[in-house]
Amino acid sequence: MSACWLCGRPIGARREWHHPIPRSRGGREVVALHPICHHTIHARFSNVQLARIGADRTPIAGDPEIARFLRWIADKPPDFHAPTRTRRR
Repeated sequence: MSACWLCGRPIGARREWHHPIPRSRGGREVVALHPICHHTIHARFSNVQLARIGADRTPIAGDPEIARFLRWIADKPPDFHAPTRTRRR
C-alpha cells in the first residue's frame, strides 16, 4: 500500500497521478495522491506557482490553506471524498 505524496495517508482504491512540476513546465516525475489531495493542490496553486515551488512538498504543505486542509484530512479514511473548492484565481 502506497502513501499519498501530500498528506501521507495510505492510498485506497482511488489514486491520481500528479506532476509536482507541471508537464506544461517540463515536469516528468509523477507522484500518487488521493483525488481530494490532488484537487486541493490545484485549487490553491496555479501551474506557474507549482513550477516555481518545484518537486519539494514542504512549501506546499507549509502553505496556511494546505496546512489547514492537512490537519482536517489527517483522520479521514483513505477513500474519503468531499467537494473541493474551485480555483480562486
